[in-house]
Amino acid sequence: MSPEAPRTLVIDGARVHGIRSFFDEINRVFMADESWDLGASLDALDDMLYGGYGAASGDGPVTIVWTDAAHSRAALGTEATRAYYREKLAHPQTFDTARFTRQLAEFEAGTGPSYFDTVLAIFASHPRLRLVLEEGAGDGFSG
Repeated sequence: MSPEAPRTLVIDGARVHGIRSFFDEINRVFMADESWDLGASLDALDDMLYGGYGAASGDGPVTIVWTDAAHSRAALGTEATRAYYREKLAHPQTFDTARFTRQLAEFEAGTGPSYFDTVLAIFASHPRLRLVLEEGAGDGFSG
């Protein structure tokens, strides 16, 4: 069996204005040929990146270019991160409130990751994926 050809997918960071629109963009890029969409869940993102479905399916290498990552970094920064943790804390019957209280406190103290940082860590945990961050127009920073 021959190896899969490398693929490149492009996330348009200018389309990201918060967590919901981030997942709208993930669905546009990764799930266009599927009959269903991912929910706004970091666990769902992680599962999808394992390669069982969507545009990143399979075992072959995938390069993901995230354009205007600086815009996304800001949109998924302080306010989005706080909102994410507060939403989890509002549902103690569903989520581990001790864990999310600790994570929010770490974030507020400057020692915990933003939502954007958490997304980057999820991508980084998949060795067959190469994430290239283009911070702004014409910037070719690679992360």
